Amino acid sequence: MAEPIVVFVTCSNREEAETIASTLLEKRMVACVNFIPAIESWYWWEGKVNRDSELLLVMKTQADQFPLLDSLIRQMHSYSVPEVIALPIIQGSEKYLEWIAQTVNS
Repeated sequence: MAEPIVVFVTCSNREEAETIASTLLEKRMVACVNFIPAIESWYWWEGKVNRDSELLLVMKTQADQFPLLDSLIRQMHSYSVPEVIALPIIQGSEKYLEWIAQTVNS
């Protein structure tokens, strides 16, 4: 079984987030996408600190999907350098991890 991962992507607006989420779900590249609205991001960009309202997508998928998933997100995303980061799922409910593996095209 491929390694389960969680992928985080910040988006500037709901429409962009919905486009990314629905595309990846339709392609069965992710099993689930959670929308966390109204986050505030403080970050360095072009030599200064910026503050923006964003929303966060939290996606559950398999590690072997990441290269194509990253490429597709970058094509759909409005940012020149979008946040697309993955973390391993070290432990989880056996049934939930099996569901991810069965749902995602690997």
